[in-house]
Amino acid sequence: MRLGLWMAALTLAGCLACRQGDISAPRAAESGTATALSVPSDTTASSPTVQADGPTTGLNLRVPKASQKALAEPAFRTARYEMVERTIGPKTPYDGRPPVRDPRVLEAMRWVPRHEFVPAAYRRFSYADEPLEIGYGQTISQPYIVALMTELLKPKPDDRVLEIGTGSGYQAAVLALLVNEVYTIEIVEPLAKRAEKDLRRLGYENVFVRAGDGYRGWPEKAPFDSIIVTAAPERIPQPLEEQLKVGGRMVLPIGPQYHQELVVLTKTAPDGQRPRKAGNGLVREVVIPVRFVPMTGEIQKVGKE
Repeated sequence: MRLGLWMAALTLAGCLACRQGDISAPRAAESGTATALSVPSDTTASSPTVQADGPTTGLNLRVPKASQKALAEPAFRTARYEMVERTIGPKTPYDGRPPVRDPRVLEAMRWVPRHEFVPAAYRRFSYADEPLEIGYGQTISQPYIVALMTELLKPKPDDRVLEIGTGSGYQAAVLALLVNEVYTIEIVEPLAKRAEKDLRRLGYENVFVRAGDGYRGWPEKAPFDSIIVTAAPERIPQPLEEQLKVGGRMVLPIGPQYHQELVVLTKTAPDGQRPRKAGNGLVREVVIPVRFVPMTGEIQKVGKE
């Protein structure tokens, strides 16, 4: 999945924007009536069924009851599955970007109600593969990017994950089905409060939200098995490096606004034993070119020192 293997992805950078509203969102509204949860008949063969209050068969996922109820809206049921089949999973038409293949990640994308994290004016477009405005100049991230970054973390059921950039809370909800605990920080306080309210309403009790600057991470809950950053610093924040477990993975965009790359960093040595050269104890893998909003807050001051 290295960048040199598929340069065609360069043309995709403009549409892989997250959080910041670089792409104009559609303006429309739609409401739906809740009905009993069911799976579209054309998807049941490839997707295990979700039990009423238990893990998804064979995939060790747990979908909260409140979230299942939200999934019952018929206006979105088929669209949610088509989003995964047509724009995210391995059956999607080749367009230069790597498909997501992890069955647990794909199933989580099927069972998180994205429309519950989208403002009412844009609910009709909830399962389009594009970012949508959520206010304060921010967006809910493009579903493909959410799925890809989640897969790159290689999430395991016992993991503790740190997310920098809560936004709407959608990425945290996807992770909540795949890992044990999610700690997420949002620098825009009203967004943090709204995301926390929506996550609680939908039953994601293993997600913990903090309003504040994510540069320093969440040290009292460290170390983390993985860290995901949804805004682009020009350099790796050192506090986040220190809060990552040895063997852990950090997925983040790096670079100035129009020259960013989605990168996976794997920590290979403890902080006190990390060499000054040879990658400084971090193995770096470039995935695709992307365009994210720059990371704000303390990281900007550090960059000028």
